[in-house]
Amino acid sequence: MLTELRKIGWNGIPPQYRGMSWKILLGYLPTNAMRRQQTLDRKRAEYKEAIQQHYYIDDNSRTVQEQETLRQVLVDVPRTAPEIQLFRNEKIKRALSRLLYIWAMRHPASSYVQGINDLATPLFAVFLADDYEGEDVLDGSVMVVLEEERLDEVEADVYWCLTNILAGIQDHYTADQPGIQRMVMRLQELVNRIDADLYNHIQSVGVQFMQFAFKWMNCLLLREFNLKCVIRLWDTYISEDGLKGFEDFHVYVCAAFMSQFSSQLQTMDFDELFQFMQQVPTEDWGETEIEMLLSHAYVLSTLFGGSDAHLTSASNGPVTSISM
Repeated sequence: MLTELRKIGWNGIPPQYRGMSWKILLGYLPTNAMRRQQTLDRKRAEYKEAIQQHYYIDDNSRTVQEQETLRQVLVDVPRTAPEIQLFRNEKIKRALSRLLYIWAMRHPASSYVQGINDLATPLFAVFLADDYEGEDVLDGSVMVVLEEERLDEVEADVYWCLTNILAGIQDHYTADQPGIQRMVMRLQELVNRIDADLYNHIQSVGVQFMQFAFKWMNCLLLREFNLKCVIRLWDTYISEDGLKGFEDFHVYVCAAFMSQFSSQLQTMDFDELFQFMQQVPTEDWGETEIEMLLSHAYVLSTLFGGSDAHLTSASNGPVTSISM
């Protein structure tokens, strides 16, 4: 069942099935339908205990590091998707604050960094939509009628699914964030292979890939697309075997994204290119553009997938351009 669900999910999941599909594909719920409610009850109860253990305690009992983590979370949460009414709701902000802090407390080998807060937003949107088929939950109107107990369940589900996503990219959030640095390096190598003219122009004007691509890796392009586009993107990422979509396939998506604007970028000087890459014009993008982006990324992954060494193999020579 899981293999079939991945195949279907890769091409986009209908909204009415998305919440359950994501929970299964993310390893939160079993494929066996008979065991799902038992799993939900157990995991939600465990999360509730974690809230009491880590969050609702006297500040004096927290270490200096724990106090700093909580402070950072409380600073970041109001900045999370401020353009979306749902995430301006105080109940949602409290739920997000709790789950981010508890994740940090239960994963001391990693560290909370700005950007993790963004990764929770698609999960909240999708899981809240389970109860309101056909409604746009992003406008926040559902919060007027949503029962507190149901929000607690959604919060727990978001926590566990976010935890499973982060487990696959754990070294993105350890000291010096080596996982993100590795992904930026792979993107740089890939662009050199697929679009040497663009790569050489970026090098010639002096823009460093790290100056724009760090954010793309840290926030998984959540700040480059509207949330509905991101949710469609995540259908594919979550459907990749072993959740490799959030690391391996994401690099190909970023390369395809750059290729989309190659001709424009090659006319820009340092300042123009730097500013453009900080705010790529995608405000008019919808599902059609995301589908094209994913198709392009799939072609790139087919042509250049495999070891990192394959990306830089001198014997093959650079591919000057691939456009779709």
